Amino acid sequence: MHNPQPNNPPEKTRYVRYDRRGSEHLRPINLMTDFFLGLIIILSIWLSFYIVGEGNRAIVTRFGEAIYQTNPGLHFKVPFINGVHKIEVRERKSVEELSAATKNQLPAVIKLSINWIINADELMDVYKRYGSLEQFENRILDPKLRQAGKAAASKFNADELIRDRQDVTVEILTIMQALMANYPVQINSPQIENIELPSAYMDSVLKKEQAREDASREQYNLAKQNLVAKQSVQTANAERDATKARADGVAYKITTEATAEAASIRLIKSAEAGGIREVEKALSSNPLFVDYTKALRWDGAVPKTVLGEGSNILLKLGN
Repeated sequence: MHNPQPNNPPEKTRYVRYDRRGSEHLRPINLMTDFFLGLIIILSIWLSFYIVGEGNRAIVTRFGEAIYQTNPGLHFKVPFINGVHKIEVRERKSVEELSAATKNQLPAVIKLSINWIINADELMDVYKRYGSLEQFENRILDPKLRQAGKAAASKFNADELIRDRQDVTVEILTIMQALMANYPVQINSPQIENIELPSAYMDSVLKKEQAREDASREQYNLAKQNLVAKQSVQTANAERDATKARADGVAYKITTEATAEAASIRLIKSAEAGGIREVEKALSSNPLFVDYTKALRWDGAVPKTVLGEGSNILLKLGN
């Protein structure tokens, strides 16, 4: 018995339909591939540029190996291969607190600070040896600062640490510069932020300073008293000189007036004597001179007795 063949589509037609359906499924995958490829290209172009700001330097690495150093500005690199490590090269400040002993064997806790700046031209070597400036500070600079602080403190007594801080900082700077001579760093401006000494010593220093202030105050008061005494002496001397000057003036006035009066009297007497002489001279030649003399000597009283014609007869005049 002959079985009829099933009515199936030809193989070629089935293949064409299958191929068209596959292309429709692959189209979203191709779009995503194109998108990611474009994104990678854009990201690669973006990552090819980098900018180094002012006051910074950049260390460029290739698979972790430092290969060169760049200055501030716009630069290019190979994306995904080269790395960039930016490092600030401006002046920095380190602060350390250390325990030290003074020259007179007193314990002290000193807080120091120092400013320093790395040599930018040698930053590549510092990066290779220490990895970063923070590591350089922790491993090299801070221990050297503690060493310099302890060495400087041992050269001064406790009171000198407080009173002569400028000399102490100069000594710290000198020691620090010697310790850092083989490193690419410049040391500037060490400062003593704080000094803590034993409380018993600080109490004694306080009493000593109080006694010194009292002595200074007494010395000032004594100097003030001496000044007041000198001023009083000067005032008395001035008054004495003024009194003497006034007395000398009065005496001079009296002497001058007496001299003038004596001279005037002498002139008057001389004039009177000259007048009398002239009168006497004139009268001496006048027969009435005797009568004139009697008239000058008469006191105005009349005689009370008179002789009569006989010498033995005395008459009494008046009542």
